[in-house]
Amino acid sequence: MKALLPVLLLLASMAGNTQPPAPDYIPANHTSIKIQPILHGTLMLEWNGEVIYSDPYGGASRFQNLPAPSMILITDIHGDHLNPETLLAIDTESATFVVPQAVADQLPEEITSKVIVMKNGESRKVNDILIMAVPMYNLPESEDSRHTRGRGNGYVLHLGGKNIYISGDTEDITEMRALKDI
Repeated sequence: MKALLPVLLLLASMAGNTQPPAPDYIPANHTSIKIQPILHGTLMLEWNGEVIYSDPYGGASRFQNLPAPSMILITDIHGDHLNPETLLAIDTESATFVVPQAVADQLPEEITSKVIVMKNGESRKVNDILIMAVPMYNLPESEDSRHTRGRGNGYVLHLGGKNIYISGDTEDITEMRALKDI
C-alpha cells in the first residue's frame, strides 16, 4: 500500500493540471498556424485572426488563458467531443459551430442559432476557411460500433496554403488513406 500512495498522489496532481502542453507552429501563408493541444482530442488552432476549437471539453478552466473561438468544430456525440457543460461555460458569443447532424440534434438550445451542419463529403467556406467534412468511423463496421459510418465528421481545413486534418475518433479507414497533401 505504501508503494501505491506516491502513484495515486501523482495521478491526482495530473488530473487537476489545467496547463496545456506547449503549442506547435506550422509555417503558412500570412502567419504561422498555431496548434495548441488542450486535452485528449481537444485542440485550438489559431491562424490569421481565426481561433478554432475542436471538440472542446474538460471544463472552462482549460480554456481560460486562450482567446475566444471564432469557430468550433465538433466531430461526434460522445462527451469527449460534444460536451454541453464546457460549451455553455466558455465564451462562444462570436463562434460559428460546424457539426454533423447527430451533434446538432443534441446541442443546447442556446447554441443552435450558430450552427452549420455538414455531412461526410461536403465542403464549405466558413469564416473564409475552406472546410471539408470527411468520414470517421470504427472498424470492423457494425451497428453496435462506438463510432458508426456517417454519424460523425473528421475535418480537413485549408489554412494559409496548408491542409490540416482533424480526424475525430476513427481508425485506419480507406477515406483517411485517400486524403492527399495533409
